[in-house]
Amino acid sequence: MLNIGQAASASGVSAKMIRHYEGVGLLPEAHRTEAGYRQYGDADVRTLRFIRHSRDLGFSLQEIATLVSLWQDRSRPSREVKALARKHIEELDAKAQELLAMKSALEHLVQCCRGDDRPDCPIIDSLEAADPAERVKKASVPRKAGLRAGRR
Repeated sequence: MLNIGQAASASGVSAKMIRHYEGVGLLPEAHRTEAGYRQYGDADVRTLRFIRHSRDLGFSLQEIATLVSLWQDRSRPSREVKALARKHIEELDAKAQELLAMKSALEHLVQCCRGDDRPDCPIIDSLEAADPAERVKKASVPRKAGLRAGRR
């Protein structure tokens, strides 16, 4: 049996996260010594590694709970695991598209900013704008002689 620090080292999961995973039910509550210290066995360490690898792939805690359940069920149909993984891939693709859109928008704003000693900055103007259409408009308005767009 391992104490929480040893289980953390063996699994690559911090002691704080081990307690969290116990609290949310991903890991069964640890056996306790008479003094109240948690103790973990080899199966617990394997489960913690499984959880860590799942987190490394970006699965949510809810998805990991499903994966742990499927992993522990040796009679599981692999199509359920594959379906969960495919759904996660779709979610990752959507997040990747969102990140690329953010990157593109920020690159546009950086190109529009002179980056000189004047206070005018389309990046700041865009972040200030409440309406998304107004953000695009502000980023596209050319600056003249250090004047802010809309002021004369």
